[in-house]
Amino acid sequence: MNKTHVWLRAETKPDEQRTALSPSGVKELIEFGFKVTVEDSTQNIFERKLYSDTNAEMVPQGSWVNAPSDAIILGLKELPEDDFPLTHQHIYFAHAYKKQNGWRSLLSRFKTGGGKLYDLEYLVDERKRRVAAFGYWAGFAGAALAVLAWANQKNKVAPPLKDVGGYQDKQELLFEIQRALANLADKPNLLVIGAKGRSGSGAVDLAKALSLEVLEWDLAETQKGGPFPEINQQDIFVNCVLVNQNLPPFITKELLEDQNRKLSVIVDVSCDPYGSYNPLPIYEQCTTFKTPCLRLAHENLLDLIAIDHLPSLLPKESSEDYGQQLLTHLLTLNDKSQGVWPTALELFKNRTKGL
Repeated sequence: MNKTHVWLRAETKPDEQRTALSPSGVKELIEFGFKVTVEDSTQNIFERKLYSDTNAEMVPQGSWVNAPSDAIILGLKELPEDDFPLTHQHIYFAHAYKKQNGWRSLLSRFKTGGGKLYDLEYLVDERKRRVAAFGYWAGFAGAALAVLAWANQKNKVAPPLKDVGGYQDKQELLFEIQRALANLADKPNLLVIGAKGRSGSGAVDLAKALSLEVLEWDLAETQKGGPFPEINQQDIFVNCVLVNQNLPPFITKELLEDQNRKLSVIVDVSCDPYGSYNPLPIYEQCTTFKTPCLRLAHENLLDLIAIDHLPSLLPKESSEDYGQQLLTHLLTLNDKSQGVWPTALELFKNRTKGL
């Protein structure tokens, strides 16, 4: 019987250092009898030697297009843009099922080539909860950038953040924040809404790692409905709530005009400014690592951070955590009639009907 073959492709999205499978995950798959191929990568946070030491097959970047037909191509972010038919089974975040830009072209390539897509976003358990997510590190990274921006505001750095890149690990990030806070008489306090969720717990842990005061809000505290004037009394507001229905906004432009506002940094970890469900209707587009802050007020300073790939700030920890969550399910790939795979395949078939 042939071994189940997992092929880890190199990421090509600019500045994306994360990976769906760390060297320790590759080692475990091999120990469980899988064949694993790993592409060389100029972006992966993990060095090539860490993968080659696992006895995985090492191949050039991008060679997945010529992989054996039974290889399961594992990635994280989008495939490089092209038009050739997709013949393999693929596991990655395709960003196609909500009719995002280029969705029809991508799914048509699968339909034409006879390939299959198991979208990472839709690998869910019996409660329809995603089995692997980057949420914790999104919250941790978002809160970290917010504290760093607050400190730079106080240190008269303008803009407070620019050209942010990935850190080798969280200790390097924490050290930079501590250095920025070192000469300040005061330290910021934070309000985290959605504190009991994945990203919320990450934001809270960042505050505690820096010994900062943090107010933790969740369903009980927000049940009365917004807007919440209490947000203005904190230095930093971190939104970690992914809203899927129309709710009163947490904060409004009018509320932010309060002359007694203490708030000077907002980070929207959930980052969905394009839909009607946005609980922060104070901005219209995401920010970026190159330009992380959108200045909402110039006199009584107020900056907004809304980056939609925050875990990339800590590619090592976020990859290790995500890969470990995913590994449990990758180990069942030798029988895709069980676990998360049938539901994901059925969704793919439904989304490609009529193409």
